[in-house]
Amino acid sequence: MVASSSPSPTIPHPSLSRPFDSAERPPRLFHSLRQERNSVLSLAADSSHLFSGGPTGDISVWDKDTLKLKATLRGHTGSILALEYAADKEWLFSASGDSTIRVWSTRTLSPLYLINPHGENDAGDLFSLVWCPVLQTVYFGCQDTSLQWFTFPSAVHSQATSPSSVHFVNDDPTSSGRSTPTSSRRAHKFFDSYPQYTRRPADLFARNPTCSNFHASQSNVHTHGVSLPPTPPSSSSSLPSTSGSPPRGDPSPHRPLVVLQVEPSNVIYSAHYGYIYCMALVPSVREGSDDPPFDRASERRDLQLVTGSGDESVKLWQLAPANPTPILLHTFECCMGAVLAVVVRGETIYAGCQDGHLKVWDLETRTLVRVLITSENVDILSLSMLKSDLYVCLANGEVQRWSAQFEHTASWKAHDGIVLTSIVTRLCTPATVDEGILLDGDAPEHDGVKFALVTGANDDQMKIWEVDPPKARKSAHLSLLTDPDMEWGDSGNETMVYALSKFVSIPSVSNSPAHREDCRQAAIWLRKCFTQLGAEACLLPTGETTNPLVLGNFRGNQTKRRRPRILFYGHYDVIAASHHGWYSDPFTLTGRNGYLYGRGATDNKGPVMAVACAAAELLGRRALDLDLVMLIEGEEEAGSGGFVEAVKRNKNAIGPVDAILVSNSTWIAEDTPCITYGLRGVVHCNVQISSEGPDRHSGVDGGVTVEPMLDMLKLLGTLTDGQNMVSIPGFYDSVLPCTDQEKGVYAVLANITKTPAAHLSSRWREPSLTVHNVEVSGPRNSTVIPATVKAHVSVRIVPDQDLETIANSLREHLTAAFVTMQSPNKLKVSIDHTADWWLGDLDGPWFHALETAVQAEWGVEPLRIREGGSIPSVPYLEKEFSCHALHLPLGQSSDEAHLPNERISLSNLRRGKQVVERFLLNVGKSDLPRSPTDPDLPGLNF
Repeated sequence: MVASSSPSPTIPHPSLSRPFDSAERPPRLFHSLRQERNSVLSLAADSSHLFSGGPTGDISVWDKDTLKLKATLRGHTGSILALEYAADKEWLFSASGDSTIRVWSTRTLSPLYLINPHGENDAGDLFSLVWCPVLQTVYFGCQDTSLQWFTFPSAVHSQATSPSSVHFVNDDPTSSGRSTPTSSRRAHKFFDSYPQYTRRPADLFARNPTCSNFHASQSNVHTHGVSLPPTPPSSSSSLPSTSGSPPRGDPSPHRPLVVLQVEPSNVIYSAHYGYIYCMALVPSVREGSDDPPFDRASERRDLQLVTGSGDESVKLWQLAPANPTPILLHTFECCMGAVLAVVVRGETIYAGCQDGHLKVWDLETRTLVRVLITSENVDILSLSMLKSDLYVCLANGEVQRWSAQFEHTASWKAHDGIVLTSIVTRLCTPATVDEGILLDGDAPEHDGVKFALVTGANDDQMKIWEVDPPKARKSAHLSLLTDPDMEWGDSGNETMVYALSKFVSIPSVSNSPAHREDCRQAAIWLRKCFTQLGAEACLLPTGETTNPLVLGNFRGNQTKRRRPRILFYGHYDVIAASHHGWYSDPFTLTGRNGYLYGRGATDNKGPVMAVACAAAELLGRRALDLDLVMLIEGEEEAGSGGFVEAVKRNKNAIGPVDAILVSNSTWIAEDTPCITYGLRGVVHCNVQISSEGPDRHSGVDGGVTVEPMLDMLKLLGTLTDGQNMVSIPGFYDSVLPCTDQEKGVYAVLANITKTPAAHLSSRWREPSLTVHNVEVSGPRNSTVIPATVKAHVSVRIVPDQDLETIANSLREHLTAAFVTMQSPNKLKVSIDHTADWWLGDLDGPWFHALETAVQAEWGVEPLRIREGGSIPSVPYLEKEFSCHALHLPLGQSSDEAHLPNERISLSNLRRGKQVVERFLLNVGKSDLPRSPTDPDLPGLNF
C-alpha cells in the first residue's frame, strides 16, 4: 500500500506494515459451517481438513474442498479444549476435559494413542496443547496448574515400549457390558465430589458445579472474572451415544488403542499459580507464521516454550535440543487479569488478557513493548497471526486485525456469541508452493494461494474469512545490483552494500513514537546480521520506553597472550525523513552517480556496516587477532536515553576494553581523508516564565499586567553582550588558549576548505550559546498576551570547561538576573540534557595506528580535524572503560546527514572498510598499551 503523502505512487510506505485505513473493509466471509447445538471450542487444520472440537467430546472433520462434514472422531468423554496438528507426523492431538489426550491419524482418521497425564484425572481439564517436532514431544497445560509433556521415542511408534508407560485397551464402548464408554478417567476427589454433608464418595457423574460442568450450561459465564472455555456436564446424558454403528472416523469396535502414560519426571508441578490456558513454541510452527523453520534457525541454540495462565503471567521456558524438560527462563507479569491466549512471532510475544488488554513483550530484552486495549472490559480469548498481521478474537463476537506497527487496521462483528478459538490456514496450496520462508524474513508470494482465518464461537458457528498477508516491501538491493554507475568488487563489498540496503529500509526513527516498533525491528535485524557475519550477538534493554542496545563480539584467533579488545560505538537510529525534497524514497537505498542515497547511509548505518563487514572478512581469513566488540545504540538521535545505565549494568558482558573506535561524522572536504580528534560538549536548558492568570487580550489588559514575554526577552538578553560573547560570569576562565601549532593547522585547513581560519576555530574550539526557540501559550495570534512563555537555550562547551560547573552557572545566572527584574511572574529553569566535550590523544600509539591505516589506504596523510557537534557517548565511554577513543569519519562534507538526499560515496564506504581492516590488522599484531581494566573479566555471556 502506498502512503497518501508519497510524492510518487511508485515509492512504498517506509513502515514495516501497512498504514491504517479507517475505511478498509473487513475480510470477506468465504463460508460458514455449523456444529448443531455444539459450541466450537477448538480448531486445527491440515492441507485437506478442518478439525473442530466441541463440548460433547466429538471432533468434527470438515473437507476443505467441499466444506462438508466428512467424519466425526469419537472417544473423548469431555470437552475438546485444544486441538493441535503435527504436520511432520500427520497426527491430530486433542486435549479434553476428560483429563486425556488422544492422537489421531489425519490420513486414516482413526485413533492411534491415548495419553494419560501423570495423576490421570487429578490433572483436571487439559486446556492447552503444543507439539514440538524437533523434540518429538507434546506439551500440555493442566487445570491443576502443572505443565506436563510426553516424548514419543521410536519404541512407542513400534508399539513395543515398556509396560510401565504403554499398554493396550479395547476402546469398544460395548465390550465392557456397560452403557458408558471405557476410559481412563476416574472420579476426581475434588472436581467430582458431592457436598460433604451427603457423605457420598466422589462420582464421575456427580451433578455438581465443578469447573468442567459449570461452563457447559452457559459458555459465557465468568468465574471470578475469568472467561473459561465451556466444558460439558459429566453426566451420562452428555456422553456420546453408544448405540448403532459408528460413523466414519469412529474407533473400530475391536481396534486396540495404545495407551501412553506420562512419567512423574515429565511433570512440573505448580508451573503457574493458576490454570494454564495457552501455550506456544518459539519459533512458531503454526501455519501462517513467517518465522524461519527450525532447520534454518541456525542462530537459535535452543527452542523455547511460552505458557500463559490465570495467574496473570506469561512464562518463558527453555527447551534444550537433547532434553525436552522445560527450564524456566523468565516470568512476564501481565497484571491485567488472566492470560487467555498467546501467540509468538519472531522475537515478540503477544499475550491476550481479560478486559481487552493485549500485552506485547520482547523476548530477548524481556521488556514490555506495548499495551494495546482492544476493547474495554471484553476478554481476548484467541489470537492468530498471518505473517505480521495479528488477529484478535474477543468475547463480544468481534475480531480485530493489528499490524506490525500496532495499528488497528480492521474490525468486524464475526459472531453472535463469544469467539472462543481461531486459526490461520491455507484454503488452497499448489504443489509448487515452497513451505519454507526466505532467510531474510520475506516470504515468497505465489499465485493461487489463499489464506483463511477460521473462527469458532459458542453460537455453534465456524466462519471462514478470506485474509491476505501484509505486502512485503521490495528490497532496494535489486536496483543496486543493476545500476550501471557501480562496479562490484569482492564479495565482502557486495555483502556490505546488500546488508546496508536492508538496514536502511527499516525506518528506525528514534524521536518518533510512531516508529518505536521499527526501531526494535532494526535492533533485531542488526543482531541477526552480526550473527550471520560471524559474531556472537544479543540485545541489551535500556528501559521500557527506550530502544535496546545491540551488542556483538567478533572473537579473534586464540593466542597465548590476551587479545586486544576494541569497542566500536555506533547507532542504528536515524532522524525523521519526509519525502519532501528527496529524489528517491529515503528508506530505499538507491545508487546514483557513485553515491548511495538513503536515510542513515552516512549517519550512521553505513559506517556500522563497514566496520562489521571488515571484522567479518578478517574473521573469514583467520586474520582477526583481536576482539572487536560492537556496541550499537538506538537512541543517539534522541538523547541516548538509558544508554549510560545500560552500559553500567552490562559492563561485565561487554568486557575489558583497550580502545574505542567511533565513525559518526564527515570529512571537512570532499577529497582528503580526515581523522576527528575533538568534539564540543553541550548543555541544554529550558526556561519558563509564567503569570498566575490566564492568557489575556492585549487591547483589554495591555499595559496593566507584567507580560511574561517581555520578561523572557529581557532575561535572554542578559546571556550575551554587544560583541556576542557569553555574559555568564567565569564562562571563559577554563577555555584553553589556541597554540601556535593549532593556528598553523587551521591555516592549512582554511586553504583546503576555502573557509576563514577564524570561522573554523570558532566552530570547533570556542564555546557558544544559542537560543533555539520561544514557545507561548494561547492561540498565538496578534491580540493575545501569553500567560506562559518557554525558551530553549543550549551552550556548547570546549576543553577545559567543566560540564557541571557551566550547567550550574547558567542556571544561577538566569535566576539572579530574573530576581533583579523584580517581576511578579514566576521563573522555572531546568537542565534537561548534557554531554561532555572530548579531545583525543594525538600523540598516543592508538591514534598513530589509525593514522597509519588511513594513509596506507588513501596514499595521503589524513587531516586532523575537530567537530562543533557533540556525541555524548564518546566521552562517557572513555571514562567508563578508562581508555582512549578514536574517531574515523567515512563520509564527505556533502553527505547531507540529517537533511534530504542523505548519501555516502560508494568508494568511501568500500575504502573505509579497508581502512578498518588495516587498522585491526595493525593493532592485532602490535603490542599497544592495554586498558588497566581487569583482563580476567568475562566477555559476552549469551
